[in-house]
Amino acid sequence: MTESENNLNTKTFPDFNFAEGELLLINKPYQWTSFDVVGKIRNSLKPLKVKVGHAGTLDPLATGLLILCTGKLTKQIDTFQAEEKEYTGTMILGASTPSFDMETVVDQEYPLEGLTEEAIYAATAPFTGDIQQYPPAHSAVKVNGERLYVKARRGEETELRLRFVTVSAFEITRIALPEVDFRIVCSKGTYIRSLISDFGKHLNNGAYLSVLTRTRSGSFSLENAYEVADLVAHLRSKKELPASPVEPQI
Repeated sequence: MTESENNLNTKTFPDFNFAEGELLLINKPYQWTSFDVVGKIRNSLKPLKVKVGHAGTLDPLATGLLILCTGKLTKQIDTFQAEEKEYTGTMILGASTPSFDMETVVDQEYPLEGLTEEAIYAATAPFTGDIQQYPPAHSAVKVNGERLYVKARRGEETELRLRFVTVSAFEITRIALPEVDFRIVCSKGTYIRSLISDFGKHLNNGAYLSVLTRTRSGSFSLENAYEVADLVAHLRSKKELPASPVEPQI
């Protein structure tokens, strides 16, 4: 266990005032949706009848910092959601998937011969600064009231709209082809999956996301986040809160 993982598992819990409003930093588990986390915490607080919402969706296959707000603090969700984000992750070069990540299987492969480290490092430049990108077809963006991933899973095609985002930093931290590790600092609404897919295309190759962790949102850091199981166990240790197993609501 790393020092950061140990820190996540040894948090102390303050005297929460959920009705007045609490900001909860959560380490979202792998394969949980952001709504799974909200639902689990909301269910743990059910006797208190307080609002719970999250400030910035993470894909099911991503992990890391998810900010939850309770009670009166839910009115400030948009403020927290608008803050700059930081991610670390791994991409796979030499292949692509329809979802731009591991939710779907590889649909095309590309040769890696001739792809140099110098070219990989240099390819970050066009994706730094103010850029345009399309959201993935497999995303939570709503079109005519329905999320894109629902349409994609039915095999329906939808016209995607360009969005403008800002990437403050795009750093390659390790190259061990076909794996490439990276660190990205970006604005609200940036789709890392789309960025990685476009990165592969810029190299005349393919790329998809295999690992993604949100490490920071604004001034809030993953190292200060609670594990869902630990927080739920603490909340349900209170006499007024019920006990039940911690499982994603998939």
